[in-house]
Amino acid sequence: MAGLYARGRGVGADTVRAQCAAIVHRGPDDEGVFVDRDFGFGMRRLSIVDLAGGHQPFHSPDGRYALVFNGEIYNFPALRTELAAMGRVFDSHGDTEVILAGYERWGDGIWSRLDGMFAVAVWDRATRTLTLARDPVGIKPLYYTDQPAGFAFASELKALTLLPGFAFDTDERGLLDYFRFGHVRTPRSIYSQVRTLPPGHVLTLPPAGEPVLRAYWTPRYATPEPLGDDEWVDRFRTRWLETVAKQMVADVEVGAFLSGGVDSSAVAAAMMRISDRPVRTFTIGFPDPRIDESGPAEAIARALGTRHETRRLEMAHARDLLPAVAAAYDEPFADPSMVPTWYVSKVAAEQVKVALSGDGGDELFFGYKRHATERRIGSLPAPLRHAARAIGAIPSLPSRALNERIQRWTKTAASAGLPSGVARFFAKTQITAAGFRSRVFTPDFLARAGGGEGEIDRLCAEYFPDAGAISADTLEQFGLCDLALNLPGAMLTKVDRASMAHSLEVRVPMLGQPMIDLALGMPLHMKLHGRVGKHVVREAIAPWLPAGILDRRKQGFQMPLSAWFAGDFGRYAEELWRDSGARGEGIWHATAVDRVFADHRAGKRDYSRFLYALAVYCLWRVRTESSLLR
Repeated sequence: MAGLYARGRGVGADTVRAQCAAIVHRGPDDEGVFVDRDFGFGMRRLSIVDLAGGHQPFHSPDGRYALVFNGEIYNFPALRTELAAMGRVFDSHGDTEVILAGYERWGDGIWSRLDGMFAVAVWDRATRTLTLARDPVGIKPLYYTDQPAGFAFASELKALTLLPGFAFDTDERGLLDYFRFGHVRTPRSIYSQVRTLPPGHVLTLPPAGEPVLRAYWTPRYATPEPLGDDEWVDRFRTRWLETVAKQMVADVEVGAFLSGGVDSSAVAAAMMRISDRPVRTFTIGFPDPRIDESGPAEAIARALGTRHETRRLEMAHARDLLPAVAAAYDEPFADPSMVPTWYVSKVAAEQVKVALSGDGGDELFFGYKRHATERRIGSLPAPLRHAARAIGAIPSLPSRALNERIQRWTKTAASAGLPSGVARFFAKTQITAAGFRSRVFTPDFLARAGGGEGEIDRLCAEYFPDAGAISADTLEQFGLCDLALNLPGAMLTKVDRASMAHSLEVRVPMLGQPMIDLALGMPLHMKLHGRVGKHVVREAIAPWLPAGILDRRKQGFQMPLSAWFAGDFGRYAEELWRDSGARGEGIWHATAVDRVFADHRAGKRDYSRFLYALAVYCLWRVRTESSLLR
């Protein structure tokens, strides 16, 4: 969706159509545009539910309200029944009219009633007020910019940057975010004039004055009910089947991503218990056995009886795909798994319009290795945590493998002395260390962008100034940061852009509101059991799968970056660095970056995460400059 509120100046339908054309991949099936003097918005629709009656914009019976909406609402049948009992008569069979009817009845109270993924815009013709809302955890994106030329919003940045009279300058704070975490942290974007609507927030813009932003939902841990472990497992299993069943509702075929891990196996297993026919499942395989999960995925598919497809991704092909993959994100984005996610979405889109994914399980049920690490570090007395930082003094060794291991230990040790789970979250999720950034960036850039001494304290103060208000347990502090920041900024951004680039809708049942509520009210030991994360998920789905199949070590959907940058791709990235113009920017110590390339090739340190981020940044820079010249 996209729109423009010029507030006093006329808006042409052609402008809104141009915005919609820029995001046609998000909805190739239908287009709708509505213009009301100085306001206009539109929608590109991917037809999945109510194929005939779901055209947007949708208008209220009296013509006062118009609505466009990107996403899916899974509890709309129940809301429809409730509203019908109050006298509302419905003309369509989908979720869009239910949202609008709910807004008419409850106003902004509707947003917390919705179980789904959504970015919504509502135009009130009577008061000439625009309302924007985004789902609680940020599954669907929503950008906006407020400038003298008007207030504009869109699902992707490319539908904003084409607008005449609007300025788009690189946000140095956002750029530092990118090289610190691999993505720009909400509410920033790569442009200083553009913000993201934070998850769980609603924005109201009257015909005059500033936009008003407020939260309608905030994640909070609840005191667990006094249930036994088996009761928690039963509750998870029941709620999981209900949630997956709701998210399988569609007027088109629904498939699933199947990596062979716990979460995707939980999705596929539940779908097969619900469906009356074999579900299509999709896996990407790699030639490198260290990262290839296609074998376990195929074993699970055989055991469940799915209609499975595996497609191999050669490393040379992955390198060639990177420019197209990076272009789907509109701003620098450096999650290494964006390439295989883009490719598996392409494969799935050849056969289905909708796929279910297991994303969100790690964040909700403490499945990452960093969660187990935080459990151990957080339980250590402060003197021992401070002493652990001595590991960082170990020098480089002749072995590439040993250097990479020492580097991982150093990162963990560097965070050990920090005072809270929030602080350790920011330290552990960095792709580059503060000392490294001080070598490759100029002091002036770091000072302007908020880096340098005390940056962890500044991040904590910005996002979670009172860690104790989250929880007294440092693992819960850490986990809530993962849920509120990393999930929407990294994981969900990756999946949304990669899938929508191929007009594929990906639904994430782990992030259905009933599952979120369950996870936030569940005892810690049901999530992280010893060193094993997602304990309750494993126990709940174990009866549906062959014994032992979930006991594999977690691999993740990753690329072999270290080896990649030690070879031909490293030379390609170095050419990008020199030819894109990035090397001549005033923010870099250019010779230090040159040395990073050389040291990585020599195996002295693993700098692949930074080099990958740099390569993607250079591609973005070239693409952005080319678009400005057109």
